[in-house]
Amino acid sequence: MKLTQHTIALETRAAVEATDLTPRLRELVTESGVRSGYVIVASRHTTCGIAVNENEPRLIDDIKETLARLVPALAEYRHNDIEARGLPDEPRNAHAHIAAMLLGNSATVPIAGGALALGTWQSVLFLELDGPRSRTVSVQIGGDR
Repeated sequence: MKLTQHTIALETRAAVEATDLTPRLRELVTESGVRSGYVIVASRHTTCGIAVNENEPRLIDDIKETLARLVPALAEYRHNDIEARGLPDEPRNAHAHIAAMLLGNSATVPIAGGALALGTWQSVLFLELDGPRSRTVSVQIGGDR
């Protein structure tokens, strides 16, 4: 069994945005030589999510709007009382932490025949919820050649 570890660096440009990791993951799987196994993709940040879904612009807009309704940025959150927390330089980003918990921070995708075993419309998406920022994603590929 082969096991490889990778880091994908991202520079997000908006407060909330989706980045399709699928093309880079396909490259990493090909480079690994793994024919049958798995890819684990994990955000290294508490205000970002990982999801497997369709990368379609109108759907991404719907996801952003739904998250804004479910977890409004301007609502009252104890985490945002930075003075009480004694952290004057901290952002008021409780909404991003909560949205990330709803989305989850990792996904596992099978590898079959040396390729990601995704459905026709599926992509692995990195979801920035508190940007813009520099971000990293951990990728582990394991399996047999």
